[in-house]
Amino acid sequence: MIPGLQLRQFAPSPDWRRLWKTLMLQGQPDRVPLVELIVNQPVQEAFLGRPLRTYADQVDFWYQAGYDYISLCPAYWVRAPEAAPREGWRRSSVGACYGGEREIVWGTEGTGIITTMADFDSYHWPTLDDVDWGLFRYCLDPANLPEGMKVIARAGDIFTWVWQLMGMQTFCFALVENVELVEALFDRIGQFIYDIFVREVEMDERDVILGLWYSDDIAYTEGLFAHPDVFRRYLFPWMRRIGNLARQKKAAYLYHSDGDLWQVMDDLASCGLNALQPIEPKAMNAEELKAREGHRFCLCGNIEVDRLARKTPAEIEALVRDRIEKLAPGGGYCVGSSNTVPDYVPLQNYVAMLNATFRWGSYDS
Repeated sequence: MIPGLQLRQFAPSPDWRRLWKTLMLQGQPDRVPLVELIVNQPVQEAFLGRPLRTYADQVDFWYQAGYDYISLCPAYWVRAPEAAPREGWRRSSVGACYGGEREIVWGTEGTGIITTMADFDSYHWPTLDDVDWGLFRYCLDPANLPEGMKVIARAGDIFTWVWQLMGMQTFCFALVENVELVEALFDRIGQFIYDIFVREVEMDERDVILGLWYSDDIAYTEGLFAHPDVFRRYLFPWMRRIGNLARQKKAAYLYHSDGDLWQVMDDLASCGLNALQPIEPKAMNAEELKAREGHRFCLCGNIEVDRLARKTPAEIEALVRDRIEKLAPGGGYCVGSSNTVPDYVPLQNYVAMLNATFRWGSYDS
């Protein structure tokens, strides 16, 4: 028997209208939706009890797990995998719950690949022709999606790609000493990411896209990575353009960033965002955020990844129930992790989060 079906206690019942109503702050749907930016592939395969070999397998995971959509990002690179590392690039191998080891490439702390305008000019920049649209095209055909499901189209990491290409220390110095390079990187990468969203919208001829999801970590638990004015000058104008695109498309606009975002909450609202994810518990108090900003943003996530990884299924259920009871009344809350679902989260704990959402998330119960 498929392991995921042994553990699951619910029958999938996708309804994109439930998610739309919640994201757009239109009141209470029939139950609290599930929302996740990424579920790591080993977790998906363990849940299904089989490898992900086809596009249909990937769709089937999001359906079987109880989501109302498939989170979909075309495959692209801004930093080519074969790019020679410099000082600051660190690699390490870690174990996972699902066997074997995987290599992690850590963010560039010191000197990155692009530190001068000469580096910038000689860099092999990707184009839309380099993007792999295969899974995206497949899912934009309604015949390939279960009834009731739609797509949330993703892209992101303008700020993250800029500082990782430069190295964080180099980036910080360049904000004062080499503004020309900083501007050039934000313009080049920002245009590329924006063009991906434009292409996603243009490809959607059958109204399958429910939302656009921009992801880019700009903060950590204690605050922003840079002064708010840095984001106001270089990043938020691009996020505002994506927001305008979402509004023209009549799609929801979601944003993923870890960390404490209090300093730029008004700026995020001005970008046209409908939902914030993942509401990292160590960084922001979700109840306070709901009270102060729940009229502007749907809140998604807040189930702490560390607890998902370390606690028991019963403790996970209690945590999910608490979040639903405190954040879901009136609508505007979706259950999900406080980041993504990595491969160090045991399957039984991930499934406990799903089961608890179905058990305690019904507004009729």
